[in-house]
Amino acid sequence: MNQEQVLSLLKEVKEGSISPEDAVLKLKITPFEDLGYAKIDHHRGVRQGIPEVIFGSGKTAEQIIGIADSMKKNGNTNILITRLSKEKASMISDVLDLQYDPMSQIGIIGRKGEITAKTKIVVATGGTSDMPIAEEAALTAEVLGNHVERLYDVGVAGLHRLLANIDVLMEAKVVIAVAGMEGALASVIGGLVDCPVIAVPTSIGYGSNLGGLSALLSMLNSCASGVSVVNIDNGFGAGYLASMINHIKE
Repeated sequence: MNQEQVLSLLKEVKEGSISPEDAVLKLKITPFEDLGYAKIDHHRGVRQGIPEVIFGSGKTAEQIIGIADSMKKNGNTNILITRLSKEKASMISDVLDLQYDPMSQIGIIGRKGEITAKTKIVVATGGTSDMPIAEEAALTAEVLGNHVERLYDVGVAGLHRLLANIDVLMEAKVVIAVAGMEGALASVIGGLVDCPVIAVPTSIGYGSNLGGLSALLSMLNSCASGVSVVNIDNGFGAGYLASMINHIKE
């Protein structure tokens, strides 16, 4: 149940088409649904404005179908599934109307594509190899109602590529900087823009990159103000946070 559905229910009570007792019963049974293998948080849309997101890794296709079907029956659209393998996506597509992006490993059920924020998010990457994580961030933000502009392969090894797009960065309400190796991109962007920068360290790099740890520590130690950092390869977390920032009204 989302905020619109709660408001609709309250209007029905006001108009007398449903009794207060029945309305209370509906609210009581909607907080969560126990499927045995998962407890679906149907009240998350009321609390946070965004329904529960399904983490696909480690779940079977049947479990994901069950969770998504429960969410659909409770009026949810734009159901987001992250870290979804191509094999599971194929199985889910046989049952539900699924849009799947293999690069980001994101699946979307009941996508609406509505833009609900007036300002935009920019997603920038250090290199082409960072694109899967960047696309996870970008698609997450788009599903949550944001206009997203992509700036890929603008890392510090060729700083002129980034500076050639300074106007795009300046127009953003929030920038997501996705980089592996030494993770310097976030600091450079942080020193150029007047908006929040969300840094995403990726596991891309040679041996001493330590699976993204070097980039993570570099970003945490950024000397640029206004830079926050999410976990290694956490494109979803960056896209979600960027959406929250982008929806803050002036």
